[in-house]
Amino acid sequence: MTEPRAPRRALLPLWAAALSAALAAVLMDLAYPEAAVWVLAFPATALLLVSLIGRRFGGALLVGLFYGILFFALLVSWTSRYLGPVPWGALSVVEGGLTALALVPIALAYRWLPRAFPGTSGRLLGLPAIVAALWVGRELFVGSWPYGGFPWARLGMSQAESPLAPISSWVGVSGLSFLMVFFVAMLIEVVRLRAWRHPLRLLVPAALVVLLLFTPLFPTSSSGSMRIAAVQGNGPTGYFDDREPFSVIQAQTDATIPLYGQDVDLLVWPEGSLDGDPFQNDALARRMTLVSTRIGAPLLANAATGRDDLYFNTSMLWTDEGTATQIHDKRHPVPFGEYVPDRAFFNALAPDLIGLIQREYTPGSNPPLVDIDGVPIGLAICFDVIYDDVIWEGLNSGAEVLVFQTNNADFRGTDENLQQLAFARMRAIETGRSVVNVSTVGTSQVIRANGSTVTSLDAGEAGAMLEDVELRSGLTAGVVLGPWIQMILLWGGLGALVVGWWRARGR
Repeated sequence: MTEPRAPRRALLPLWAAALSAALAAVLMDLAYPEAAVWVLAFPATALLLVSLIGRRFGGALLVGLFYGILFFALLVSWTSRYLGPVPWGALSVVEGGLTALALVPIALAYRWLPRAFPGTSGRLLGLPAIVAALWVGRELFVGSWPYGGFPWARLGMSQAESPLAPISSWVGVSGLSFLMVFFVAMLIEVVRLRAWRHPLRLLVPAALVVLLLFTPLFPTSSSGSMRIAAVQGNGPTGYFDDREPFSVIQAQTDATIPLYGQDVDLLVWPEGSLDGDPFQNDALARRMTLVSTRIGAPLLANAATGRDDLYFNTSMLWTDEGTATQIHDKRHPVPFGEYVPDRAFFNALAPDLIGLIQREYTPGSNPPLVDIDGVPIGLAICFDVIYDDVIWEGLNSGAEVLVFQTNNADFRGTDENLQQLAFARMRAIETGRSVVNVSTVGTSQVIRANGSTVTSLDAGEAGAMLEDVELRSGLTAGVVLGPWIQMILLWGGLGALVVGWWRARGR
């Protein structure tokens, strides 16, 4: 049997590759909420990979720019809701540009590796594995740099409603991304090599289909239940909302009143559920103490707080004793939303927009965890739900349920809340934990560990959820192995690319 010949030219002319990449961006956006047609992530990935095959550095960068900028412009169009096109355009160009740069190694892999490892196994297994590892490396790069990164668009996160989601409980979200790209890249090589002429070559793709579609959830153990109430006040919590003094806490209190007299273990209010810092505002503190006393349970609330001349986005477990001894500060404040990095530089570029952000939040260092009667509860504030380190730290500290507090008021009527809610659902599946996701303005949900919805509050409506939320113990393989899988894929992909370049030179 002759070895497959290593390709030397791009599969598509540059103009067709650019159009293919643009179509990939549109399909990939449709894989995420609101459309959430998860299966479109596969043809989107295929179109992007085909457009990169055989490209040199410059062509790959151009193709990547067509994909990256258009994809982010569609996915995060909600950033223009109040501040207009400048922040939206800036975020799309920066994230799209970083995406394009990080796609270049995939194009180089398609040029070098078939010459370095020209055998059938190298083409059907080795090349797809390295391409998929480089894809994950790109996600990790964009998700961690600059200013902490923006891991909003990982491929695995598009699968919250798909039968593939349980895979994340075994290998984490990055591992799911790897398997998806590996499958697509392998199918591309099957077509290029006409592998159907040799049925034995199709065994691995067929086995991978079975693995993807029928992987069960990694088992965790039930450890009881906790009666949790979550309140969506629908108050004036947007950045530009008109508000009277105490109007936010009043809206939250009004929506909480129907719960008085109920059996409650924990009352949860969302991010931004207070009008100020209760540690410095006695009137707010008294109101919170009154609510905690009447509900007969501690109140997990959130507000901007100040300590030692620093500002934090703080969740606090307020009790009927009139204070909170357990707090968690948001680990990843949003750049250009909650603080301005390199303020002098960006203020010179857009002084009107930068001037709107007066308060500089400091990243927290305390654990994302509170304890209620011996039950550890993992926390994530708003966009922290997309950062693995926050979720993993809570789980490794023993969290038996996850509570996510968010304020989506600045993005009313957009896809932002639904995208964030889908990420919360993926976290439930990945970690094997129930999730209470509560927003100021909705949509809020209680989600089971298998990703199904227990109860929900629609966007734009005030209301309360009260459920016996299942507690679970034991770590999934996705949580234990996730960090190792990421590092292996990141450095393994880059290392394999270097080895491929070296061997291809010799050939």
